[in-house]
Amino acid sequence: MGATGVQSGVWLLVAIPALSAAILLLTGKRADKWGHWLGALVPVALFVYAAVLFFSVKGQTNREVDRHLFSWVPVGGFHVDAGMLLDPLALVFVLLITGVGSLIHIYAVGYMADDPGRRRFFGYFNLFISAMLLLVLADSYLLLYVGWEGVGLASYLLISYYFNRNSAATAGNKAFFANRVGDVGLSIAIMLMFAYFGSTSFAGVLPHFGGDIDPGFAPGMHASTGVATAIALMLLLGACGKSGQFPLQTWLPDAMEGPTPVSALIHAATMVTAGVYLIARSSAIFDASQAARTVVTIIGAITLLYGCIAGCGQDDLKRVLANSTVSQIGYMFLAVGLGPGVYAIGIIHLLGHGFFKASLFLSAGSVMHAMNDRIDMRRFGGLWRVMPITFFVFVCGYLAIIGMIPFTGFFTKDKIIEAAFDKHGASGYVLGICALLGAGITAFYMTRALVMTFFGKRRWEDGVHPHDPGPLMTIPMLILGLLALVGGFVLIVGGGVQHWLTPSVGKPIEAGVHTISPVVLSVLTLVVMALGVAGGVFAFRQVPATQPQGVSPVTTLARRNLYADAANENLLMKPGQWLTRALVYFDNRGVDGAVTGLAAGFGGGSARVKRVQTGFVRSYGLTMLGGAVAIVAVLLAVRFQ
Repeated sequence: MGATGVQSGVWLLVAIPALSAAILLLTGKRADKWGHWLGALVPVALFVYAAVLFFSVKGQTNREVDRHLFSWVPVGGFHVDAGMLLDPLALVFVLLITGVGSLIHIYAVGYMADDPGRRRFFGYFNLFISAMLLLVLADSYLLLYVGWEGVGLASYLLISYYFNRNSAATAGNKAFFANRVGDVGLSIAIMLMFAYFGSTSFAGVLPHFGGDIDPGFAPGMHASTGVATAIALMLLLGACGKSGQFPLQTWLPDAMEGPTPVSALIHAATMVTAGVYLIARSSAIFDASQAARTVVTIIGAITLLYGCIAGCGQDDLKRVLANSTVSQIGYMFLAVGLGPGVYAIGIIHLLGHGFFKASLFLSAGSVMHAMNDRIDMRRFGGLWRVMPITFFVFVCGYLAIIGMIPFTGFFTKDKIIEAAFDKHGASGYVLGICALLGAGITAFYMTRALVMTFFGKRRWEDGVHPHDPGPLMTIPMLILGLLALVGGFVLIVGGGVQHWLTPSVGKPIEAGVHTISPVVLSVLTLVVMALGVAGGVFAFRQVPATQPQGVSPVTTLARRNLYADAANENLLMKPGQWLTRALVYFDNRGVDGAVTGLAAGFGGGSARVKRVQTGFVRSYGLTMLGGAVAIVAVLLAVRFQ
């Protein structure tokens, strides 16, 4: 269905923040006094427009609106149009990006108040929003790839915002390189689509995977299982890179080197959700390959446990939250990997996660702001008395993420655990137990963070006077905290969001025979969660100001992120270095050696031969005489033989 009326301006969602970013980055110091307000108000305006678009699409029978923009690549048989697809899935992400993004932008005005580069920061921030909106609104994989790369660029600029710090510059490079590995997978998937189907548009590709093929859009026949598996696995590689999933998850905790609003935006509303969006958007492809879906669920289960265990050993509050993001995105991958009927549950958890993760990060930023940029939880303690608003917001996010009834995580995460068990068979039990165990460990390490930061004795350094920030920071925090409390109920009860997403990801799962009764499973999950909370409270009644040494192997494992960085270094980086050195040696001694050796041979030979050419007549005469004598001698020898 073509766009009409207010929907025809959907391209403004991408163009306005891109224009704002250009103004902020190109006008220089002239925009220092007002640039941050421009950067903060743009996403607010976009959210208002997104809400208008939502109600305009909601009132239609056909909820898939395509806005053709222009012919992008008209080259022979390769024809790509640039257009935007406004459908339920895209609108859900647009509302999340602009809604939560607006609150984070407003918070950043106060957080970055004393930063001399604030204008540049908001320019990067708006660029981030623009790229993410292009990613979720694109109507083809090729245009999606442009937004995908834009998100990677903006994240690099924001993570390494404090580029004069070696740690920030290194973290930015690490994120960039890890994402480039994933991007190779996405680019190969797009190439395969064009090779097999002659198109990269959603309308030209997705019908080949089990749907009704429209000759006007998707000429050809249904794709084989092998083709579906190959494309799905390459898409999955791209998703793992962008969403920080195993084995490309190690960049995400290091991304905490950027300012806290960056961490909140990356983790709650933009970058790490892109991988989940890609899989959900490509649901038809994954539905056609059981093998690919199995790999997705395995990666989700591994990553959710990895993030939980790593989160238990961190003393940096932001790194604890970063590992919790790795884990929660793992839950979403597990959900979308379970296939038809469960995609919507993964998206709903993504929305709820956006609320409670933003509230957690912004309250962590408030603590960091008050503690002179210190983020070591061992130097906190007793903050609930002096920072009551920050404490309240953090508790809201805490209750939501651990799945306490009746808050957001209870409604969204429990549905994933239920769907995992309902997969049936041994795999269902394995996935369900992993998800259930993750819920208990999540409660443990989040309780650890809460207790170490806000309770116990004060372990502050001299000269620190913590207090709640001003209204520019506290109002967005409070809004997100309240959304963290009630968001799950609103998203799940009544099944409205699941039915809304049906045109994009298929019908929601029908109630059938459950492996474990939902009521029993909810009680079991709450018991596991309560055990995690009790363990966290008991283990951290006393918190030493310095990290204890001589701890158990499990604690060492958690502190070192399960040696994931060491594994990547030894399995990927060092072999790559060895290969590079071998190729350089072969190039220098083999390729260059052959060329330079041949040249040296001719050069040396000519140098020796040129000695014959002295330029003296007497030398030439003597040579001629010698030659004549030799010839006469040979003739005489032959004559008298």
